[in-house]
Amino acid sequence: MLGNFQSLTCRRMISQMARHRNSAWASGFSVPRVPAGGATAFEECVRRLRLQEHEYAHSAELRTWCWENKDRCYIPEWLLKTWGMFVEPGMSR
Repeated sequence: MLGNFQSLTCRRMISQMARHRNSAWASGFSVPRVPAGGATAFEECVRRLRLQEHEYAHSAELRTWCWENKDRCYIPEWLLKTWGMFVEPGMSR
């Protein structure tokens, strides 16, 4: 009797798995990906200022934000070098 019960339970589980599969997987449409940890403060600032990467170095607002936050937030190294900014190790606030 127990074997019949296990067989029935197994069939139900397989049936449920088949109904709950990701239908977009094989549809040819891309599924948007969400970053694992969310956006960084730098990325949020760039989004708020509506800047594209080639505009970063020319933005006075972004430069001011980076100067104020360089010791506590991630800022791309190439941008810090472009502006001649240095990060103080261990100075996160």
